Amino acid sequence: MTITDNTQPDDLVRAVEATLFAAEEPMSAEQIAAHLGFGEKGAGQVRPVIEQLVRHYEGRGILLVERGRRWHFETAPDLAHLLRREKEELRRLSRAATEVLAIVAYHEPVSRAEIEAIRGVQTAKGTLDVLMEAGWVRVAGRREVPGRPVIYATTPVFLDHFGLGTLKELPGIDELRAAGLLDPVDEDMIEAVLGPVNGRKADERESDPD
Repeated sequence: MTITDNTQPDDLVRAVEATLFAAEEPMSAEQIAAHLGFGEKGAGQVRPVIEQLVRHYEGRGILLVERGRRWHFETAPDLAHLLRREKEELRRLSRAATEVLAIVAYHEPVSRAEIEAIRGVQTAKGTLDVLMEAGWVRVAGRREVPGRPVIYATTPVFLDHFGLGTLKELPGIDELRAAGLLDPVDEDMIEAVLGPVNGRKADERESDPD
């Protein structure tokens, strides 16, 4: 059964809609199926219902969106200004934190040593702490090499904050440049993340201020 303005949705559609509406965090199709008693193999029954709901909410004040293979309702972007409240803003990320976040997003999972090798500069411990406190970076385990270093990856909160469905939607440097989103400093940083730093030696860069 397809939802339209002139028909009543069936019980399964209503159940999925209510589950997502009441959920405190985004849910995958498997989690919704398990919550409704189908078990994880019931995800095949839930996915077509989710797609129905996505179409039903298109153009409305709230949308059903997927972030990192998890679904949740969010305010339509063009209406966000109506719901904005005055609140203390998070402090702006430092250049070092911005670089580290970009490296984690484009290279995850990645260790601190690998981050430092890409940046060509030592990374202060507090830099990763800031990103983890913001909920954008998480510990993803340990690399199975001598010393077993901790490795880092992004989180669903990172995808949600930057409006990404998956990491495959991250822009390349050409897209950023075409959109006018790079100034010379940013372009230098992004080139360092996406590829070798042209003609710049690691010892020419200073360590991060803490």
